[in-house]
Amino acid sequence: MDIRKITLDDADYPKNLRNIHTPPKQLFVNGTLTEQDEMAVALVGSRRASIYGLEMSEKLGYELAMRGVTVVSGMAIGIDSAAHRGALKAKGRTIAVMGSGHNDIYPPQNKKLYEEIIKAGAVVTEYESDVAPLPGHFPARNRIISGLSLGVVVVEAAKNSGALITANFAAEQGR
Repeated sequence: MDIRKITLDDADYPKNLRNIHTPPKQLFVNGTLTEQDEMAVALVGSRRASIYGLEMSEKLGYELAMRGVTVVSGMAIGIDSAAHRGALKAKGRTIAVMGSGHNDIYPPQNKKLYEEIIKAGAVVTEYESDVAPLPGHFPARNRIISGLSLGVVVVEAAKNSGALITANFAAEQGR
């Protein structure tokens, strides 16, 4: 793995993320971040999604990527994975934000998706490589998902879900 550390002081730190209230001081990136990624939209939602939700997430990911928009999500099972797959099918850019370090890909069944994403965008995290996917890391991850994006689409979500936490961060960030 070719993990690069980018700090808030680096020129290639994502511009959208730099402008949130509490940007991460550092990011660990596998893949590439480009200027094109400033035109990004997050697609988020339930891990236990309906078939319709999964189809819509993949379709939205595909349609956004076809129009040159980078798709950002959290690489979780369900809506997130479908959004990334849609962008990949369109041969577009996608960025996954993890709540763990790169040596502890979560969920483990998304290892192949992780490998595909780093070829067509980037997987980013604010955590050192050996940090486990602890529950408290995911709300922090969600502020990065919204922070990288110009807007957030909640495809399907339950009350009090992580997707709604992401939407609340987006509202606080003026996205």
